[in-house]
Amino acid sequence: MKHLTNGKPKPMLSVNGSPVLEYKIKILPKNIDEIIFVIGYYGEHIMKHFGKEFDGRRIRYVFQNRLSGTGGAIHLVKSIVGDRFLVMMGDDLYHKKDVKKILKHNLAVLAREVDNPTNFGVLKTNRKGYLLGIIEKPKHSKEHLVNTGMYVITKDLFDYDLVPIGGGEYGLPQTLATMSDKHKIKVVKAGFWHPVTTPEDLAEAEKIIHKFTPPYKK
Repeated sequence: MKHLTNGKPKPMLSVNGSPVLEYKIKILPKNIDEIIFVIGYYGEHIMKHFGKEFDGRRIRYVFQNRLSGTGGAIHLVKSIVGDRFLVMMGDDLYHKKDVKKILKHNLAVLAREVDNPTNFGVLKTNRKGYLLGIIEKPKHSKEHLVNTGMYVITKDLFDYDLVPIGGGEYGLPQTLATMSDKHKIKVVKAGFWHPVTTPEDLAEAEKIIHKFTPPYKK
């Protein structure tokens, strides 16, 4: 994001006047009454904006002082999450309908068909649509179903060793994939998803944000 994140964490970048993180909170079903933010770079901006309660939900914060990846982030909240919990990445836009779909499953990962899968984690599934594995940013791929960074996870995850992905980081999706030896992990296809990873993605988000906010328009 270059200069756009000087002094500001990426999830707090504004889309149509509101930070990306707000859109995530507002699509959650009402029975999710607590949110845990794992924060790091300029995390105090997130704390100041959301406080201890936002949109009728309790907010808690955990600092990730060492960059240990998404797997490391999940293990930081091991002692405070429930038996089953929803995970979303902080800098992606998701749709309310897709949250409802994924929550119907005990263990699941949200996926989306994309034109260029080489920029993402490509998901391998069996014929029934359950997760077998993940290939991160392959140079070539015949498969176009990629990981969007939304998961429904149970505490069974913590029975498995974190999978290292290099640079002292551990991958959540890679660790989740190892659970397929004993657990069925449903791969749910998303209707809408927009990752915000570049200035161009942010500009595009301004144009399509109406798809992610009520009243929903195509």
